[in-house]
Amino acid sequence: MNRRCVIVGGADIRNYEAVRKQLRADDFVIYCDSGLKHLEALQVAPSLIVGDFDSHENPHLKTETIVLPCEKDDTDTMYAVKEAIRRGFEEFLLIGVIGARLDHTLGNVYILLYLDAAGKKGTIIDDYSEMEIISGEPVEIPDRYAFFSLVNISGCAKGITIENAKYLLQDAEITCEYQYGVSNEVLPGKTARVSIRDGKLLLIKDRR
Repeated sequence: MNRRCVIVGGADIRNYEAVRKQLRADDFVIYCDSGLKHLEALQVAPSLIVGDFDSHENPHLKTETIVLPCEKDDTDTMYAVKEAIRRGFEEFLLIGVIGARLDHTLGNVYILLYLDAAGKKGTIIDDYSEMEIISGEPVEIPDRYAFFSLVNISGCAKGITIENAKYLLQDAEITCEYQYGVSNEVLPGKTARVSIRDGKLLLIKDRR
């Protein structure tokens, strides 16, 4: 399946125009519970609605809707991801998942690790940045991004190499206890390149 799955959570979105520019006409869009508050502003119809509807009223649209129990292990967003994987999607974009509640924000960021472990491509975008996991394949970062950061959110990342950036690394490691890969800059006119031998890193690209 070549279509991308877009999952819409209930965290605030302030720059709808920037988010809409990231969407594609053929995206399969899942609105999760209070993510439905973004329906009108995003101007994108749902392909599927998922939720326990504890934070937003069930709109009872003709769209396929999966009603979940309030007491469950998975968040509505995590359930939506698993359901989309079950339906065969390989690429995911998550929006409205970075917000004021740190517990939900961290849980949603870790969904990127879940997707990476499942061999899927996952990206989170918010009003300021784009996030993805770097693991087996090198990642290139064009100079249109103001800053980029590498954050270890899983074990010890080794064999890290950064090229064409203000702060270079060669065969380095970043542990969870010491996060020194924050706020790097792509050299003007260059494309930074990040690779890793062992482990995984969260790449955060700042659009400001």
